[in-house]
Amino acid sequence: MDISQIPSPCYVLDEQLLRRNLALMQRVKSESGVHIICAFKGYAMWSSFPLVRQYLDGATASSLYEARLCFEEMKSLAHTYAAVYFPDEFEAVMSYSSHISFNSLSQFHRYYPSVLAWNGQGKHKISCGIRINPEFSVVETDLYNPGKAGSRLGEDLNNFKGVLPEGVEGIHVHALCESSAEDTEGLINRVEELIGAWLPQLKWVNLGGGHLMTRPNYDVEHLIKVLKRFKTQYPHLDVVLEPGSAVGWDTGVLVSTVLDIVNNHGVKTLMMDVSFTAHMPDTLEMPYRPRIVGAKDPSVGDPFVYRIGGTSCLSGDFMAEYSFEKEVNIGDTIVFEDMIHYTMVKTTMFNGVPHPSIGIWRENEMFEIVRQFGYEDYKRRLS
Repeated sequence: MDISQIPSPCYVLDEQLLRRNLALMQRVKSESGVHIICAFKGYAMWSSFPLVRQYLDGATASSLYEARLCFEEMKSLAHTYAAVYFPDEFEAVMSYSSHISFNSLSQFHRYYPSVLAWNGQGKHKISCGIRINPEFSVVETDLYNPGKAGSRLGEDLNNFKGVLPEGVEGIHVHALCESSAEDTEGLINRVEELIGAWLPQLKWVNLGGGHLMTRPNYDVEHLIKVLKRFKTQYPHLDVVLEPGSAVGWDTGVLVSTVLDIVNNHGVKTLMMDVSFTAHMPDTLEMPYRPRIVGAKDPSVGDPFVYRIGGTSCLSGDFMAEYSFEKEVNIGDTIVFEDMIHYTMVKTTMFNGVPHPSIGIWRENEMFEIVRQFGYEDYKRRLS
């Protein structure tokens, strides 16, 4: 990727790296017999969907808008799960969905008559499921851990009183976040422990997202082995995985520019044309420390150490010091790595800060801008 061709600020997807991830996921699909779909909550760069749909089996949606995006741009009906459905939107949700999972028994009982009526009209069939909370917690950050006891996400199994309601064809579980193959194995074991008696009567099980199979050193062979074992034991089940991060993992960068350098009490801060809170929110929420090309964590005596400051007025919009290979000056380019998943889907225009453009570095080594933002985008979000 020739960074000199990239305007600042700009998210840039590397098409070749995306294909690499997708090819690995396709291999897991073909060797294990499961379905893998893209979770829009982690990756929804629809300009890349013509490539994505060559490899994956569609997408999972968590709202009406995501379900519609799946229908329009992924060219498939969505596997839809929402924490709660809006009564005035549910008809539209059905029109874009092949599977609908409900977060609670009460939501299922409220909307299942509508699904029955829909299926009776000779339109595409919708299969219903319920999300359960397996109370399986391997995620250390509570903000991203849906498997805690008392979580609002998923029905407590005790509330079923041992009976699976008529009309429920699938079970949805989600308890992972950037997790390992061993964690997937643990989740499957937990599912069998909790609902093993129901599995023979179900049509599908959705194991949710968080399967970070495209991460270096992920044990892909073990994942395939675990999934094959589960499929062999329950050959009638459609088994679905819906990763988001794994699709966009390490497939692109955020290109930015130093606009100023502030030196207060010996702390030098690079003031950027991007914002952590607005453009890289997971760096503050997760939190995690983004990689920067040509920089590392500082050591005592390093000569070129700088804090990285975002462009918003939020006092905490910064990253602690990095050590650079050479002195940084106003106008220099700073490249944040691994900035495609859970960035564009979560960005805001807080403070009215300029939103980065979106581009693709094509496999033919040509750069293409696919989206630019301006004042009207900011104004139309308000009233």
